[in-house]
Amino acid sequence: MKAISTSIVLLAACAAASAAVADRNVRPKAGEHWRAVHKMVSGNKSLDILEKQLPALAGLGVNVLICEVDYRFDFKSHPELKAHAGAITKARARKFTAACRKHGIRVIPMLNCVGHQSYRKKTASLLKHYPQFDETPDKFPDNKGISFRNWCTLHPDVNRVVFALMDELIDAFEADAFHVGMDEIFLIGSEHCERCKGKDPAKLLAGAINDYHKHLKAKGVEMLMWGDRLIDQKSTGMNLNRWESSDNGTAPAIDLIPTDIIICPWHYTKHKEYLSIPMMLKKGFRVLPAGWNKTDAVDALIDYSLAQKNPRMLGYMATTWSVNIRQVSEYPPLIAGIKRVSSQGAGKEKK
Repeated sequence: MKAISTSIVLLAACAAASAAVADRNVRPKAGEHWRAVHKMVSGNKSLDILEKQLPALAGLGVNVLICEVDYRFDFKSHPELKAHAGAITKARARKFTAACRKHGIRVIPMLNCVGHQSYRKKTASLLKHYPQFDETPDKFPDNKGISFRNWCTLHPDVNRVVFALMDELIDAFEADAFHVGMDEIFLIGSEHCERCKGKDPAKLLAGAINDYHKHLKAKGVEMLMWGDRLIDQKSTGMNLNRWESSDNGTAPAIDLIPTDIIICPWHYTKHKEYLSIPMMLKKGFRVLPAGWNKTDAVDALIDYSLAQKNPRMLGYMATTWSVNIRQVSEYPPLIAGIKRVSSQGAGKEKK
């Protein structure tokens, strides 16, 4: 009985701590569009630089900042996965979050899950130190012939490690939302994986999404993810490429996952219609579309998305791929997009 009582006390303390963090955090007010920015952060120095730009970003109207950390964090649960010596520390993340809070900006950390586990010849920390988690073990030397490695969603030990990383990032950034990435996953269900070979890619993807959602929801944390793997290339009517949509059978996963996940479909070129947006809204998801480097495409995406007049259309996310972190607040497509969302009035978010 004493052990049970102690466990109950600890659970209550954790719940109280989570509630306290949620109370301190800022988020877009009810009826206010999300004006989000995504930026990769490489370490403490990059957070220093980004922090100096917070007044300018807040002045533009930015109210959400998605910080893609990945393995560039000083993990204590798995120190072997820290990407480099200058990785972000918990203390620096806390300081950055406090600064964002003062400027009315909600911070959402991000860890690329399943996909993007390599870049060119370099394999990222998780599969470098735990090669047994690889979907295609001992295949594709120097990563030749593939776009990115991914971990096996069915490996019995991978979630134990990944959840520990998520928990550290959530704690460090005092986050009440978390972005799990999951874009451009091309190897899922590979014939080279003894666990996944012959299995339905959509069910494999949905299984992973559901695992992450369950873990995050238990912590009171909202889940965001990219949307391209949930868009069927053949049926969208948008003439999308294999990066922007799925040609490997993962798209049906959209009907197998919880609708309280926030989906972020990215479209970087100009289209007459962005049919993935109403499709996701119709299925009951909240949607945060993302644009990038072409102002006319950004304008078209925002106009089409907000014209849906749907309370689950959250707003807009500006991505900053290849933009020097010192120049984020001066990036013309970002400025144009944030201003365009601001000019179109408020929405009414429903969960």
